[in-house]
Amino acid sequence: MKRAAVNLALLFFALLVVFFSIWGPEALARYKDKGVLNQIRLQQEEGEGEAYRYRLSQNEKLFILSQCLNAQTLPESDQSALTRETETGYQDLAGTYAFVVNRKGPSGGEITDEEIYAACSSGIEELTELGILPEGIRQVQPSAYDATLYSAIDVPEPRNNVAVWKMSLSNSQMNANKENRLLDAYIDADDGRIYEFYVRTPLRWEEIDTDKMIEKWSEYMGLDKPGEYETDNPLLETTPYYKKYAFDGAGNERTIVTIGFYEGINELFLKISK
Repeated sequence: MKRAAVNLALLFFALLVVFFSIWGPEALARYKDKGVLNQIRLQQEEGEGEAYRYRLSQNEKLFILSQCLNAQTLPESDQSALTRETETGYQDLAGTYAFVVNRKGPSGGEITDEEIYAACSSGIEELTELGILPEGIRQVQPSAYDATLYSAIDVPEPRNNVAVWKMSLSNSQMNANKENRLLDAYIDADDGRIYEFYVRTPLRWEEIDTDKMIEKWSEYMGLDKPGEYETDNPLLETTPYYKKYAFDGAGNERTIVTIGFYEGINELFLKISK
């Protein structure tokens, strides 16, 4: 009797297993569909035509920007402009790297047109606190400066791109007193860090510790420590007062950062180049 009860229980259990193996998956699918069907769900996506930007390291961003800037003729400060033989201005370029105006404006999370002036002034204050810039550099006012958003693009891999604001003293201010003023700067559109700058300062070249300055700037930018860049070419710069440093770039490439000084007009600059 007991054995018959056990056999009956096993048979009942086997029938249950067969039943759920047939009916279970279909019932589970219908249950999941109820949570999806006939419901409107919103999903934020990249704007139409925008290239997705992978998260690049700071060294990679610096390298891409330097390559893009070197791929074309750039506006320069007053002193270095004296040596130009080609017309200045930005152009949309094809090739390996391109630096183009971002006519769509900032995307979500990037510094906006209204925010960039305050962000630039905040960056100047931070560089001053770190000892990279001297005391007394005036704040950036919208009435005196022009700001343009650019995209630095690795053309073969357009997903690798860097959005930067170019801040320049307005042409209407060119005859104004430039003492203690920012003339040009490139600013990261994501976090407001200043890649490059030209400023007028009361400092003299003898008072500028370039090694300390580049150390503080690399920490500020989140870069690996640089090495010195030795060269025998005396024609690399239009001033004898400069020192160059090399940062790791992409692969075996590197980015050259120059700290320099134009005597007479007391213009200090930090620029990125090949």
